[in-house]
Amino acid sequence: MSRIKNYIVRSLKYILHGVPIVNVKANIVQLDKSQLLKGRFALITGGTSGIGYAIADAFLSAGACVVITGRDKGRIDSAVSNLKNKHEYSIVSGIVLNNSDIGDSTKVLEKLLLSNDIDLLVNNAGVNGGDLSNCSEKEYQIVMDTNLKGAIFITRIISDNMVKKGIKGNILNICSSSSLRPANTAYVLSKWGMRAYTLGLAKSLIKNGIVVNGLAPGPTATPMLVKNGDSNISLPNNPSGRYALPEEIANMAVVLASGLGRMVVGDIVYITGGAGIITYDDINY
Repeated sequence: MSRIKNYIVRSLKYILHGVPIVNVKANIVQLDKSQLLKGRFALITGGTSGIGYAIADAFLSAGACVVITGRDKGRIDSAVSNLKNKHEYSIVSGIVLNNSDIGDSTKVLEKLLLSNDIDLLVNNAGVNGGDLSNCSEKEYQIVMDTNLKGAIFITRIISDNMVKKGIKGNILNICSSSSLRPANTAYVLSKWGMRAYTLGLAKSLIKNGIVVNGLAPGPTATPMLVKNGDSNISLPNNPSGRYALPEEIANMAVVLASGLGRMVVGDIVYITGGAGIITYDDINY
């Protein structure tokens, strides 16, 4: 009852201030993803929920085989089961991988590469937090290791295999439009690093036919920002008036990872509803 009451109170507040309740999921323009990624094999870190899960879903719709990673086997199994139920004839699996532990992730990925040639890597795993004015060294380290260090070393393993075998694949880093803002948290600092890393990696790998780009979501309706499954995605101080949906991020991921995006190299595509470019100083995300 308390959740219903809170929703009613929020709804009345938005209506009284002339701001509509927004739930636009049914109105999203759906990309016809059929066959765009046919024959591709994707590894998506942090794929059990939010943007990572949406990208896995979209890649499967586009014909790719998918492996998702996470730190909790129960959540991995649940996500894989849901994806299999939706994509009955697709190939999807999950592996336990803590990308902040380089030794462990190296062993896991080397074993995976013995039987699968990954030609599409999505570095999505990440955690929030780490206020630089008062966070502990441990909290700072967890955020930086997960969001930046882990992505760098995982990418090295996968890209080295691509180069060795002549695979002309794609690497897509999930950055953040937070990297346009002053770095006052370890999270924002890590995303500044990911943005710079994306450009450097793209420059070093394009000679091998490996295309690297970044996707930088703004405020997105994921469990990190929208709590308790709230379906209202209104965000009045965003120029678009709402959060982005994970499915919208995933649609662009398919385009960038497919043959449609081969000449998009070293770019960061911002999906913010205006918050990242127009009013990045007016909104906390």
